[in-house]
Amino acid sequence: MHPNRMLLCVWALLVSMTAAQAQFPVTKQGHPFVNYTEVGGLFGRVAYTVNTWNGNNGEQVDNKISLTIQTFNGVQLCPRLAVGGVVAVDWYSAALLMPVGAGLRYDLAKPNDKNVRVFVSADAGYGFTWLDKSSTNNEIKGGLMLNPGIGLRLGKPGKGAFVLSLSYKRQAVQAAKPLQWNDISRDESRVYNRLAVRLGIAF
Repeated sequence: MHPNRMLLCVWALLVSMTAAQAQFPVTKQGHPFVNYTEVGGLFGRVAYTVNTWNGNNGEQVDNKISLTIQTFNGVQLCPRLAVGGVVAVDWYSAALLMPVGAGLRYDLAKPNDKNVRVFVSADAGYGFTWLDKSSTNNEIKGGLMLNPGIGLRLGKPGKGAFVLSLSYKRQAVQAAKPLQWNDISRDESRVYNRLAVRLGIAF
């Protein structure tokens, strides 16, 4: 991916976070605005078929690591539950996806004065390919995204906090490749199953 495009994606996420904070200031009345902005890695193993020197097909397994950036913007419906929208950018080796969806953050313990709180998260949406630039005659289409997880929020209640999260991310993708001389179809249905480890801030 071109460095300028990467910087543009990061800038867009930060601008959306800042604009949302200005529009929905945190107050003690109503439903306070909530934001989680995180960056991290997507870890997984991929098995695929390769052609060997003698013409037989073999299977190769590789470890994969991809960069991910995500922001959650929503409202605190009650002391333990926040709901809102999720926007992310995921750099897979063969696709650049922008998942957009809805999510929630739920504290497992009642509000208290402790600086460490455990929460669970659940996000669902669709991974768009607006930022992806495929090779000539290759076409990538997005698909369903699911992302449940658990995390730690480190900081005083009511103030900004650091966030460490661990989640499972499932992203479906459809890929259409150009036909070769003996091919009838080269369409692929890919499913990225990844372990997401993220660090970030919340307020």
